[in-house]
Amino acid sequence: MSPAGERFEQLVEIMAKLRAPDGCPWDREQSFDTIKPYTLEETYEVLDAIDARDWRGLCEELGDFMLQAVFYAQMAREEGRFAIEDSLAAINEKLIRRHPHVFATGDAKTADQVKTRWDEIKVEEKKARGETVRGLLEGMPKAMPALVEAQQISSKAAGVGFDWEDIHKVGDKVREEVLELEQAQASAGSEEIEGELGDLLFTIVNLARFLKVDPEQALRKTNQKFRKRFGHVERSLAGQGKRLQESSIEEMETLWQEAKTL
Repeated sequence: MSPAGERFEQLVEIMAKLRAPDGCPWDREQSFDTIKPYTLEETYEVLDAIDARDWRGLCEELGDFMLQAVFYAQMAREEGRFAIEDSLAAINEKLIRRHPHVFATGDAKTADQVKTRWDEIKVEEKKARGETVRGLLEGMPKAMPALVEAQQISSKAAGVGFDWEDIHKVGDKVREEVLELEQAQASAGSEEIEGELGDLLFTIVNLARFLKVDPEQALRKTNQKFRKRFGHVERSLAGQGKRLQESSIEEMETLWQEAKTL
């Protein structure tokens, strides 16, 4: 067995021990639903480590991330539903089946061709299992962050040809949505304003798609940048014996511009 296989097997055994009658009280009382928030938390900690290029941190966070899968699989084993080896077999088989250009005689030269073939194989798999092939957007997870959902929706629609001709047309649509939002502000109620703002955000997500930028990651990085610069403003004012509430916008703007040069 490879070192990775040995370590993974050890993790599975540790999790089983923690869930055993003589194991950990906290681990034993967890359920599929109580673990979900930790799964989300660990996912974002992985993303934070990647954004920071913190490779040591990423190494540790990936371990925490893998623990989530092992935790769910152990609970499923206890209920007689499946085991972690079933999950591993499923993903191994899926990767081989959906990469015929690598493991068989398929032909795909570009990333777009690979993605198209992947989606086609997914449909074929559902038909083979006797499942009803739902509409293009019906099978998408509903618990995704809204920006990620918008990106997935627009990408799937674009994959079947429902898309703008080029990025310039998307830019025109952004400007159109900004104008419609301004018009709604002037004459409409809060519900229509909300709708127009949603339309603008959705169009910006499409602009990001044309630019080949992940909008969720772009916004996360901007949030991080804002926190860093605002922290500089707050610390600088505190060094002057001032609180944010006691400072003028001009003072804060000066320090903000200073933070941009650091």
